[in-house]
Amino acid sequence: MSEPYESLAVEVKGYVAQVTLLGPGKGNAMGPAFWEEMPVVFGELDADPEVRAIVLTGSGRNFSYGLDLMAMGAMLPSAGGDPSARPRANFHKKLKGMQESISAVADCRTPTIASVHGWCIGGGVDLISAVDIRYASADAKFSVREVKLSIVADVGSLARLPYILNDGHLRELALTGKDIDAARAEKIGLVNDVYPDADATLAAAHATAAEIAANSPLAVHGVKDVLDEQRTADVAASLRYVAAWNSAFLPSKDLGEGIKAMFEKRAPEFTGE
Repeated sequence: MSEPYESLAVEVKGYVAQVTLLGPGKGNAMGPAFWEEMPVVFGELDADPEVRAIVLTGSGRNFSYGLDLMAMGAMLPSAGGDPSARPRANFHKKLKGMQESISAVADCRTPTIASVHGWCIGGGVDLISAVDIRYASADAKFSVREVKLSIVADVGSLARLPYILNDGHLRELALTGKDIDAARAEKIGLVNDVYPDADATLAAAHATAAEIAANSPLAVHGVKDVLDEQRTADVAASLRYVAAWNSAFLPSKDLGEGIKAMFEKRAPEFTGE
């Protein structure tokens, strides 16, 4: 591996790799290094014949707070200002690159298992929607929170969660931006199982990874390939569409209000402008 990385730690033992989110943003928030390093790390792991399964987890008390707005806020287009198409075109290019960073996980031939504890917000849900199997600790909380910032989730949740959740449950999460606990996540199928704490959850993820790693790598790759083929075209089309939609409509007064309200820890007052 081409270590060290700023946003990720990678450890390989007995055919199983563990990728741990490090931040450096608070709550393992996803800053510039994350988006640059994810496709590199997962590309290298996928190409390594000694890696047959990958466990993905977060350091510290949380899985991930999602997009690091402090570090990435400058990339978001603002309402008004430059009337040319260039800012939107630049944003579209950047957004496509961020989508590819999450797709590197989904497209990995090596099976992936998420071990989630604490908060898993926004981009964190985008990330776990790209893995094969999801486990959670009892303290885990999940939120597709983008709508509360006047953002349409655009790097994977709305493209991949339809293959994981019932349509009504997905729409409830995405349209309200509400938080749900681990028990609710298990009930609606967002996670496979819930364990007492982070250590037990990680141990369960590694046990499943070891079980997968004991099988024929050729057959495992084949199973993933056949299952993924059923949704590859639809996911790709959804990602293209939301990238174009957000590039056109994301710059708004509501976006500025949503972000300002978040930092001021108050309820936003949206006007639809």
